[in-house]
Amino acid sequence: MDNTSGVGVLDKVTTILGTLESGPTTLGELVVATGLARPTAHRLAVALEHHRLVSRDLQGRFVLGPRLAELSAAAGEDRLLAAAGPVLTHLRDVTGESAQLYRRQGELRICVAAAERLYGLRDTVPLGITLPMKVGSAAQILLAWEEPERLHRGLQGARFTATALSGVRRRGWAQSIGEREPGVASVSAPVRGPGHRVVAAVSVSGPIERLTRHPGARLSQAVVEAADRLTEALRHA
Repeated sequence: MDNTSGVGVLDKVTTILGTLESGPTTLGELVVATGLARPTAHRLAVALEHHRLVSRDLQGRFVLGPRLAELSAAAGEDRLLAAAGPVLTHLRDVTGESAQLYRRQGELRICVAAAERLYGLRDTVPLGITLPMKVGSAAQILLAWEEPERLHRGLQGARFTATALSGVRRRGWAQSIGEREPGVASVSAPVRGPGHRVVAAVSVSGPIERLTRHPGARLSQAVVEAADRLTEALRHA
């Protein structure tokens, strides 16, 4: 079967990505495997690195980049949303608080699913609303496991610090008290997709007077379990 499309540069890029599928590859190995001229292989690999389709490991070898996992996660969004409804409803019922699912969209995060508290004072987050990546426990989750350069950039102007995100990675969940909105607290945990990459954040939120100023102490276990259920749903999809 002819694997050429007639668009030379795309054929070369596809050949490079196909080669890297086998694992870390030096420039010399890339040249041998693809049959490309060394300057061409280097130029295309560096261009792909710029777009995060290719990265480097600690030895400087070329590897598949994080953008591929993000695209794969986006392709699996329908599966995520299909699983999210019952998981968020259960989380709401267990905690008694409103539950949400957020995904990152550039420098914002978007609420892609929600289950609101049925009665009393609640934190209502409209479906489809975009919120900043600088505040809130879901933003902490969506940023905490990013690659160093993107993490550093995301911390500029944020209401949380690198030290706080280090704690998030250690615990596996995040909390915020009045970051996004005065009087509102929240707890969030990561949903992971291909390559163990964080693709979404599950949250519960409500008034500080009910969640207290240490909401993670009461709610983190339930939120982490909900996030793990969605991670499993993606894994078996």
